[in-house]
Amino acid sequence: MKLDIVNLQNETVGALELNDDVFGGRVNTDLIWESVVQTNAAERRGTHATKNRALVSGGGKKPYKQKGTGRPQVGSSRTPLWRKGGTVFGPQPRSYDYDLPKKVRIGALRAALAQKLNDGVVVVVDALNADDRKTKGTVEMFKRLGLSGKTLVIDVHPNENFALSARNIKGVKLVPSGRVTARDLMDTAHVVATREALEKLQESLG
Repeated sequence: MKLDIVNLQNETVGALELNDDVFGGRVNTDLIWESVVQTNAAERRGTHATKNRALVSGGGKKPYKQKGTGRPQVGSSRTPLWRKGGTVFGPQPRSYDYDLPKKVRIGALRAALAQKLNDGVVVVVDALNADDRKTKGTVEMFKRLGLSGKTLVIDVHPNENFALSARNIKGVKLVPSGRVTARDLMDTAHVVATREALEKLQESLG
C-alpha cells in the first residue's frame, strides 16, 4: 500500500510505502470492540455510592418493645426492610478499569488504522508546524487539506505552536503516536498523520 505525502499546502512531496502484512487482510472488528469497551471502562468515574444501614442517620433507638405489640420484631428504624432504611448490596465507589493483553491492544490499533486506510480518510503530511499560535492559519490549513468535522491529528512530538493553534478548533484532537488508541481512530471522520508518526506506528504494530 502506497500513500502520497503532502505538505501543508496540499502539494504532493513524496510517497510512503506501508507494509501489507501489517495493514492488509481482514479487519478484525472484534479486537476493536474489545479495545473501545476497555477504554470507555477505564474512563468511568465510578463515584456512585449508596448508604447501608450503618451509614443511614437515625435508628439508634429500638422503635418499640420486643414483645406484646403484635408487630414484627425490629431493632432499628433503619433496617433495609423499612422505608428510608439502608440499601442492601448497593453500588459503592470502585474502578471499572481492567487490563487487556498486549496482543489484543496492538491488534485492535492495527485493525482500526487499517480500517481508516481502507476508507481512504488518512492524510499523510511531511510535518505539522505553525509559525504562530493563531487558530485562523490552522483552520485554513485544514481546509486546504480537505478536512472537516471530527479530525484526529497524530504526530510523534507535536509542535507546540501547532498544538496551541489547533486546540480551539471544534472536533480536532491532537494525540502523540505513542498514545493513540483504537477508540481515537474509530471516533473520527478524518485522520492526519505525519510521515514520522506513521512509520513509528508501523514499526510498533508490525
